[in-house]
Amino acid sequence: MSEVTRERQASAGGDAEQSASTEQAKETVRQVAGQVQQEVGGKAQEVRSQAADGVRKQLDSRSTQAGEQVSATAGAMRRVGEELRQEGRDATAGYATQAAEPLERLGRYLSEADGDRLLSDAERFVRQRPWVAVLGGATVGFFVARFIKASGTNGHRQAIPAARQTTGEDSDGQSTL
Repeated sequence: MSEVTRERQASAGGDAEQSASTEQAKETVRQVAGQVQQEVGGKAQEVRSQAADGVRKQLDSRSTQAGEQVSATAGAMRRVGEELRQEGRDATAGYATQAAEPLERLGRYLSEADGDRLLSDAERFVRQRPWVAVLGGATVGFFVARFIKASGTNGHRQAIPAARQTTGEDSDGQSTL
């Protein structure tokens, strides 16, 4: 065997070992990447769960407070109705009592319902009446746009020259009268 042939055989054996080593490293990287992906997915799920629990607790707390306020308002309307009835204004007292009844139901619902029930009821309501969600979104968007437009700095800058014209001041604040 010639020396060149021996070098080629040695090189081929080395290439085979290097190729096997490379494949083993690739497989190790794949396994580690899979483990990292599972860990990240688990942590993300945990964070989502904690956030959802926080939202439910806040919703439950706020809805209970709102329910108490609505119930207090309904109670006040009932008392107004009783006072009107004592004054002999039965028709007006009846309107106050009729207005208090749905408020009492709403207050009771808000006080007793937990966050999960409120969310599921809201979801069911929107699924049954999608036009309400669209109309509500459009209304909110309209009011947000009006608020942004009203609070913009351009409106403020345009108002200053107009105010100076009515007060008789030039751009330096000197009187032109």
